[in-house]
Amino acid sequence: MHPGDIVTARVDVAMMHDSLGALALKAFERLAIEKVWDPSRIVIVFDHRSPATNIDSARSQGELRRFAREQGIAGFYDTGRGGICHQVLHEESHVRPGDVIVGTDSHTTTHGALGAFAAGIGATEMAGVLATGELWFRVPETVRIDLEGSMPPGVVAKDVILHVLGLMGAEGASYRAVEFKGQAAGEMSVEGRLTLCNMSAEMGAKNAVIEPDVATLNYLSGRVQGEMRPVASDPGAEYVDVRTVECDGLEPLVAAPSSPDNVVTVGEVEGVEVDQAFLGSCTNGRMEDLRAAAEILRGRRISDSVRLIVIPASQRIWAQAEEEGILRVLQGAGASVCTPSCGPCTGADKGILGPGEVCVSTTNRNFVGRMGDPTSKVYLASPYTVAASALTGRIADPRPYLEGGG
Repeated sequence: MHPGDIVTARVDVAMMHDSLGALALKAFERLAIEKVWDPSRIVIVFDHRSPATNIDSARSQGELRRFAREQGIAGFYDTGRGGICHQVLHEESHVRPGDVIVGTDSHTTTHGALGAFAAGIGATEMAGVLATGELWFRVPETVRIDLEGSMPPGVVAKDVILHVLGLMGAEGASYRAVEFKGQAAGEMSVEGRLTLCNMSAEMGAKNAVIEPDVATLNYLSGRVQGEMRPVASDPGAEYVDVRTVECDGLEPLVAAPSSPDNVVTVGEVEGVEVDQAFLGSCTNGRMEDLRAAAEILRGRRISDSVRLIVIPASQRIWAQAEEEGILRVLQGAGASVCTPSCGPCTGADKGILGPGEVCVSTTNRNFVGRMGDPTSKVYLASPYTVAASALTGRIADPRPYLEGGG
């Protein structure tokens, strides 16, 4: 295969969530096909409006429950049994290196962190996959991003990907594969790599990928059964673009309203007053992120002018955070900890912003009206920066708090 070729690929995993799954179901029913191609390869997760937030979402979820039951889909994660789809999919052993994964969400790119080809598709395309188990693609060109050096204290994967977004722009990788390599990528945790691949969607990427290594295989060991098929770049592979990021020179970054590529240093927006701080989402709702916030908030109280909303990315993460005492630290600091879901990220529930309100958030998008009223504003940042900002009531550099100051 070569970039630009049109290929028909066999799909290993097809994922739908409650927001677009009902639309895919309607399209599938119009095909008048009684049975899906393989119920063992289909995953349905309720996360966007979970528990149901209105009559329409309740109706859609009811239809998907019926569909899962009638089709014998074991990979069905209802409210209280899963979490956010991009966490549940790999957490529940549905992802392995070399897989072709499609999902009715643009942030399906997340799973490239485990060496899979993972891409978002539309509801009508998903109907075709449900029927046939296949989908055609144009083979994308590849952009290689070399993450060199080591990240300094207070800088995490979210800061790295924000820097890349500022470098590439919102359309800098449109319908291209993004491959992350280099020392910093190798040193990064699997959770951090998931953040990199998740937000690659914000530069238009068709998919993102990190070549599986020992950390990947250790993470998957015990989670997946059978032989894994790690895929590596071809020797002498050609790239349409190559960028190098010296990570040891990075500092905490923020994406200012109203685009994820509107990236500035935390110092450039330090002091901006915030009404809400949000820790969660498919980008930064994992254990690593909750621990980072707890590191700053332990023994402290957030500002009276701020509400801090925390949503673990899955029920498993909730349980682990509770066992480790992390939730107790966050609640003790004044946080409201909510049931695993997408929450305010999509403006669906649990923290919708009112007129003129400002939120500093670990989510992946800050478009106008993304989290509520069109006059509200969202600043994207790392868990460290969100926690520090909740303490002060203003966007704050987290590094003094990590050093014991503040």
